[in-house]
Amino acid sequence: MSNEIISADVVVVGSGVAGSLVAYELSRMGIKNIILLEAGPKIARQAIVNNFYKSIDSHNYMEPYPMAIHAPHPNPSHPEGYIIEKGANRYNTQYMRVVGGTTWHWAGCTWRLVPNDFKIKTLYGIGRDWPLQYNELEPFYELMEKEMGVSGNDDLGSPRKSDYPMKGLAFTYMDSYIEKKLAPKYKVILEPLAKNSVEYDSRPPCCGNNNCMPICPIGAQYSAIIHVEKAEKNGVRLMENSVAYFIETDSNLTVTAIYIKTPSGQKKVVKGKYFVLAANGIEIPKLLLLSTSEKNPRGVANRSDLVGRFLMDHPGINRTVTLKDPIYGGRGPVELSAILEYRDGNLRKTMASKKIHFGTQVNFKEISDSLIEQGYTGNELKEKFKYRAIRTFGIGSFHEQLPDFNNRVSLSNKVDAIGIKRPLIHYSIEDYVKKSGVDTIAKMNEIAKMLGAEEITKAKGFDPNNHIMGTTIMGSTEKDSVVNKDCRTHENNNLYIASSSVMPSSACVNPTGTIAALSLRIANTIYKQIAK
Repeated sequence: MSNEIISADVVVVGSGVAGSLVAYELSRMGIKNIILLEAGPKIARQAIVNNFYKSIDSHNYMEPYPMAIHAPHPNPSHPEGYIIEKGANRYNTQYMRVVGGTTWHWAGCTWRLVPNDFKIKTLYGIGRDWPLQYNELEPFYELMEKEMGVSGNDDLGSPRKSDYPMKGLAFTYMDSYIEKKLAPKYKVILEPLAKNSVEYDSRPPCCGNNNCMPICPIGAQYSAIIHVEKAEKNGVRLMENSVAYFIETDSNLTVTAIYIKTPSGQKKVVKGKYFVLAANGIEIPKLLLLSTSEKNPRGVANRSDLVGRFLMDHPGINRTVTLKDPIYGGRGPVELSAILEYRDGNLRKTMASKKIHFGTQVNFKEISDSLIEQGYTGNELKEKFKYRAIRTFGIGSFHEQLPDFNNRVSLSNKVDAIGIKRPLIHYSIEDYVKKSGVDTIAKMNEIAKMLGAEEITKAKGFDPNNHIMGTTIMGSTEKDSVVNKDCRTHENNNLYIASSSVMPSSACVNPTGTIAALSLRIANTIYKQIAK
């Protein structure tokens, strides 16, 4: 039985923030025949909320999202369930394969990079420069903020030509307390957030449920499902439960089709003129490496053997602080405030830049488990719990990681439920990050002392932050990169990659705003090609 053949002008693989914006923006500009492929199912917000209410551990952010058998994803409850890990350090990432992607559960921090982030090799002698500069991306940063609905107050080192679409959210009591106490030495700033401070784009303002992770119950926080549904209204065809497993090229290495499998095992061929891979930095290299053939013996876009390499994250140190004074966490968004003094400057010559931030969520399960382990019971347990619950908060950090050739995603010999090879990760954290981590611990201790802390937990090493970068890295030539400054693969004249996987440097802030800006730029590039 022959495979069903479907055709489109543009085929987008992945319906997260990158894919949904590419599909929507092209449809808004008048491109009619667009297919948006997603490996997993489309789920309703209320179903996720209901799952969250039933969760045993509200801090397992994957628990409200049941894993599709045909589209598995990492889950901390099943660490060996999908990704195979080898190397000095565990990558231990989380992401979802559902319509709307992982922006269903994120903190909403929507940063621009600063101009120096694009030229760290030139300025500081480390890492790699980007083949484009900040001013080339700035118009798309502006468009990103309008589309996603970003609230904020300051430029934060990123030059801007317009104000944020919305005024920034107000600090909670906790954030205001921290800001005042640290003012003698540290400037505590409001982070830019894709959360409504007023009604915007038919979405309500944030009402402070404090569970943006794992789900905003009212839709005040941006999720890519918003642009998926806008794209569908514009005529984009969404094909959910469609797992891409092979990319076909012709003799000139022009991509001609994507092969997909459905949960029932049915195979389909999706042909197109332009293709955009818009999944994450693990699923994209996995697909490229799966696509071996006589024409592409190492996989598509991989003559240089760079697909999957230069894997980065933002290794973080996270600690829990208990103060003498009550600060009443558990209100507002999960994260509002940060310290930026160590984001840029000559420190980057010798150690990783970093962002230190404050989390408003209170891990009640962790507090109660700790007290029970200490032997508290009855009323004493109750009083101790109440005391800690209103005095406890989290302090965390992101550290810039440099692209390392040996940190990589490849294919394992193990397969998933529908016979597709599972990803294999080799990963380690370099001394550049470790040196900064020692300094971070010292600064966290100082911050805790300035706040009047009764207790701060010990640092347990670096935690992952699920920012999957670098594995289809951007550069000027095929010898040193997978894609060019337009995010088109060097080898293929009609294949684009919309993902943080193209980022040549990680900087030390959340990458979602940059992913979105690059995706909107890709849509603009493809539109110009079609409109010729």
